[in-house]
Amino acid sequence: MTGKIHGLLVVSAILSLANGSGNSTKPNIVIILIDDMGMNDVSFHGSNQILTPNIDALAYNGILLNKHYVPNLCTPSRATLLTGRYPIHTGMQHFVIITDEPWSLPQRERLMPELFREAGYSTHLVGKWHLGFWRKDLTPTMRGFDHHFGYYNGYIDYYDHQVRMLDRNYSAGLDFRRDLEPCPEANGTYATEAFTSEAKRIIEKHDKSKPLFMVLSHLAVHTGNEDNPMQAPEEEVAKFAHIKNPKRRTYAGMISSLDKSVAQTIGALKDNGMLNNSIILLYSDNGAPTVGIHSNAGSNYPYRGQKESPWEGGIRSAGALWSPLLKEQGYVSNQAIHAVDWLPTLAGAAGVSLPLDLQLDGVNLWPSLSGNEEPKPRTMIHVLDEVFGYSSYMRDNLKYVNGSSFGGQYDQWLGDLEPNEDDPLSESYGQHVLASEVQRVLGNRGLTEDRILQMRSEATERCPPIEGQNPLEPEFKCEPLKAHCFFDLAKDPCERYNLAESYPLQLKELAEEVDQIRRTAIPSARVPKSDSRANPAYHNGNWEWWNDTETDSSSGTCSLNIWIMMGSIIGLAYRRYL
Repeated sequence: MTGKIHGLLVVSAILSLANGSGNSTKPNIVIILIDDMGMNDVSFHGSNQILTPNIDALAYNGILLNKHYVPNLCTPSRATLLTGRYPIHTGMQHFVIITDEPWSLPQRERLMPELFREAGYSTHLVGKWHLGFWRKDLTPTMRGFDHHFGYYNGYIDYYDHQVRMLDRNYSAGLDFRRDLEPCPEANGTYATEAFTSEAKRIIEKHDKSKPLFMVLSHLAVHTGNEDNPMQAPEEEVAKFAHIKNPKRRTYAGMISSLDKSVAQTIGALKDNGMLNNSIILLYSDNGAPTVGIHSNAGSNYPYRGQKESPWEGGIRSAGALWSPLLKEQGYVSNQAIHAVDWLPTLAGAAGVSLPLDLQLDGVNLWPSLSGNEEPKPRTMIHVLDEVFGYSSYMRDNLKYVNGSSFGGQYDQWLGDLEPNEDDPLSESYGQHVLASEVQRVLGNRGLTEDRILQMRSEATERCPPIEGQNPLEPEFKCEPLKAHCFFDLAKDPCERYNLAESYPLQLKELAEEVDQIRRTAIPSARVPKSDSRANPAYHNGNWEWWNDTETDSSSGTCSLNIWIMMGSIIGLAYRRYL
């Protein structure tokens, strides 16, 4: 009966909006995309070291996405969100786009902003693009966004917004734009604050006769340039004196600034009368890079691995979904969902009809999520990298891994936090969340301290031992560079018990399923060359498109065999720009 009453209230709210204010009846959609944040770096997963009260309040009042999956690297992850297709089906499966490489997300792909704009939405991208800019017609405002404020590459300096390629004989270049024009006037403004201010401006100026579609794609918490990677406002870093490691302390300041941004963005929706007809999705594009190139000291612990690995720590993402249009709210969802699902899911929620020939890999999970239905079994290809020779696949709770990245350097359980470094406010964690700005904006929705602690406990992974089995026994050891492995994630979410020896027939079935998926993959779109015409010295000190005469090189015709042959040569070079 309660669910029926809630459903009637939702319908009533929508009708009220339609009849009383002239507002669009389609919901506003705001996607807050975080860069390189670990599962253990938001406090709703149980960590007491870095508290994120505003992000947590969003999750506790909506749906805490406890089994949210993403590709394990920046460019493939963003391509997946915007296309609703796996990277192996768009040619984006192997690499990130390095600053001076002439390739992009192929133009044949129809993107989420294009589809939503056709349905009447005003479409905006604030922040990171990283899907190609070597030609002008490949930039965001040419790919479905009415407006873009941000940068084209994988990262920039947080304050001067330049990209410095230290292994090239290039000038440093500004990578910051308002639509197609360079935006040097933002110089000196911390990137998270600049993007938040722009998001608020867009919301405040929005014509409410049209629905809003906005992707707020943060630089945080990716590192900046290699010569000054960790940057955060001093006042934010000062909040974390309890963290001894200075790199981790600065990282905490970066997250704290991000947490404030979430509150300000949601507050702007409230102030402009848009919140009660909005859907807010928040998640990290991939796991944190705890160690290695562009490491930010993030933590995915107790999950195995990190960014650009086949393990849960690289592909499992902290995420939350909030909307008053959800029939059921305030629960932890164990429905496996992938970034590939968000295009059809949000389209379904918004009543946006999608072309029948779109050939999506994702499915519409809005009814399942909104109704808190029993989790449905899913099949997901997480990684299929023929160049560096590794794959990661999941059929329901069975996880298959063959091969690894970086010679297996990231195959361990990384990022275990130092003891005795809890934030003093963690002793009153529930009260801290209830006192947050986001909770104030959302209002009293029946959330209690007891419910907060219960949801937090449900979302905290403890890696329970399997009775009668010792993960240190040789039969359970996984060495993916030597042999295929598989795990039962329902019993072993931290991937400690390799079942390959115990269940060889199951292993064979999973391997055959991966081979079937492999036959559907198209060649990589990447063009493996540096183009010196990209040098900012030729573009008034800006990173800018440098070739408007050649056709789209990212058409998917690049020979995969050439890539496999070149993979070992170029691999180390490209990783500098993840």
